[in-house]
Amino acid sequence: MNYKKNILILFSALFLLFLAACSSQSDSDGEDFPKKDIEIVAPASPGGGWDTTARSVQKVFEDNDMIGENINVENKPGGNGETGFNYIQTKDAHTLAINSSLLLSNDLLGDSNLTYEDFTPLSILTSEYDAIVTPKDSEFDSIEEVMEQLKKDPGSLNISVAPGLGSDNHLGFVEAALDYGIDPAELNFIVEESGGDQLSAVLGNHIDVASMYISEVADDYEEGELNVLGVASEDRLDNLEDIPTLKEEGVDVVFPHWRGVMGPPDMSEEEIEYWDDKIEEMVDTDEWEEVLENNEWEDLYKDSEESKEFLEEENQKFEKLLEESNLLE
Repeated sequence: MNYKKNILILFSALFLLFLAACSSQSDSDGEDFPKKDIEIVAPASPGGGWDTTARSVQKVFEDNDMIGENINVENKPGGNGETGFNYIQTKDAHTLAINSSLLLSNDLLGDSNLTYEDFTPLSILTSEYDAIVTPKDSEFDSIEEVMEQLKKDPGSLNISVAPGLGSDNHLGFVEAALDYGIDPAELNFIVEESGGDQLSAVLGNHIDVASMYISEVADDYEEGELNVLGVASEDRLDNLEDIPTLKEEGVDVVFPHWRGVMGPPDMSEEEIEYWDDKIEEMVDTDEWEEVLENNEWEDLYKDSEESKEFLEEENQKFEKLLEESNLLE
């Protein structure tokens, strides 16, 4: 009798262990994900491209009821994105961050110990182009006039870039200067924390020239609040056809800027698959198409695996560009 009772107890214990293991596996295989609020980190102040991207992703997710949990955008400015990138290092897959080429150049320039390999790539979303911008009452009416002044006296103009040296809009201007025969090491770059801060500097007439993303200035340009002398695209933009390209203005430069989404390190395959599915669903919506059109962004969607390969290729390209710009030691 005791023998049968002991066998029954043993089988009951094994059955409970089996149920516990199944429950644990269910938790680890991502079936219960997400379990709490989602954070989307914009690693800069409100108003710039990172912030606009984060809030656009948030809005499309929420408007289409894709996630089932609250979604919050957190601005973490500082250190060319470093503050935000460090922040998600300590988080789990409920926290995502918007990235750009600063993730690459910060490391290449020795300004960060973090590399793109320290995160989980989830997607590349968009690309857009740099624009050369001046205040409304600027003495310069063309890119040629700006470049000729810099060629004559490279340190004579305050040139606004954000959120740091090595950013796309900094390197885009560097490449334009090189093409015009100007030594970029002699230029006077003024670093702002975000595109929003740059815009304030332009509107307040506190700088002479700004290299900014076209999405950050399009509205104010159309309202006549500032000048856009040229855009670093291959062809004129559909919604801003009166703005010439840099190539039309005698500067043979095309410089696209991309942004994507990444997660913290050590995400599970199931968590990556979850975000792959959700982001792919998001970029297929009509609302996301409107986001692209309204911001003059181009679709550059890549999933997590494609994004990993893309970042490897971009890292090699940026290392070469920084070397050519004499910015690497």
